[in-house]
Amino acid sequence: MSTATEERLAAARAGFERLVNEVERCFLGQGRVVEELCYALLAGGHALLEGAPGLGKTTLVRAIATALGLEFRRIQFTPDLMPPDIVGTRLLEEDDAGGRHFTFERGPIFAQVVLADEINRATPRTQSALLEAMQERQVTVFGETLPLDDPFIVIATQNPIEMEGTYPLPEAQLDRFLLKILIAAPDEAGLVAILEATTGEPTAPPKAVVDAAEVRELRRLVREVPAASDAVALAARTVLATQPNAPLAPDSVRRYVRYGASPRGAQAMLLAAKARALVSGRLHVSTTDLEKIAAPALRHRLILGYEGEASGVDPDTIIAEAFEAARRG
Repeated sequence: MSTATEERLAAARAGFERLVNEVERCFLGQGRVVEELCYALLAGGHALLEGAPGLGKTTLVRAIATALGLEFRRIQFTPDLMPPDIVGTRLLEEDDAGGRHFTFERGPIFAQVVLADEINRATPRTQSALLEAMQERQVTVFGETLPLDDPFIVIATQNPIEMEGTYPLPEAQLDRFLLKILIAAPDEAGLVAILEATTGEPTAPPKAVVDAAEVRELRRLVREVPAASDAVALAARTVLATQPNAPLAPDSVRRYVRYGASPRGAQAMLLAAKARALVSGRLHVSTTDLEKIAAPALRHRLILGYEGEASGVDPDTIIAEAFEAARRG
């Protein structure tokens, strides 16, 4: 390893550690969640956060946006929200001479960190307004294509227990999220830390510890992390093993899964594994990287059949079994 490579790797790890430490100072007791969200950021993807009310999803997104020093906008999704409320709209203005002309008022999607809060409370038509931005990093309005800033990330939240009056995300929309990150209730130690930090003197707000240029450099480094042919093949076999008709598919997949993960699932696994390897100080993707990232990358891409839905089977269990089947070959 050359000296220049070692220096870039050390700088990447230092930047990641600063970011994680600053966010964890505000979002307590959820180290895994913070790390997985940072993997999505470094891999250049978007993230879907799922957790019950009161677990700090909005706090987490605000903290990471502030720690990155990036422009942040929050969109509160409601049933009456319309696509122009997200991408923007034309306004008719009159100048001093009495002439009239249209100007484009940019919507909140033109920020760098966009929080789509309770995304499943808006109609599918409104949800679809995010598709082009998430996939192409651009927005087309009134026939004009406008690029979005780099870096750009959409972080959406949804509540798994309040389903009345919601619109489940279409599979095409779910597939655009690199990772689906589950936020569980904190344990006793985490809850004690939260209480001590939030019921006394106010803690200092987060500050910017990484800038946009560093994020772009980290993303370039992630793409440069090599993955051996065995690691690439393992990611591919894992995704194939989630297909109920595949020879590798374990019994749980054949029984409970209607449709398996798409090729984007394999891409998500590999990119997030590269991010994990980079910040761990390694210039190669390991089996452990793929194993740790398999569930966040694939859990939202499985479509369960009737028996799977009725029995309440955990997609993470199915993914673990598919990964083991893929590892055995």
